[in-house]
Amino acid sequence: MALLPWFEALSLQAQLVLVAAVFDPIGFAAGYLFAPEFGVEPILGGAYGLVAASLPLSLLVLREASGA
Repeated sequence: MALLPWFEALSLQAQLVLVAAVFDPIGFAAGYLFAPEFGVEPILGGAYGLVAASLPLSLLVLREASGA
């Protein structure tokens, strides 16, 4: 399944940078804002958000490694 044609045309390095640049700030902000709801300090929630935001990056690398 092809993602977006222009995204597929980028090199793997450019794809990784683009995905990280989009998802890392979103993950940190979401973790920071939602952390108090779960009884966690906001900065720790931001760190958890960064870990969760690394999932799309890992999936992209796995997709590339499988040759799809």
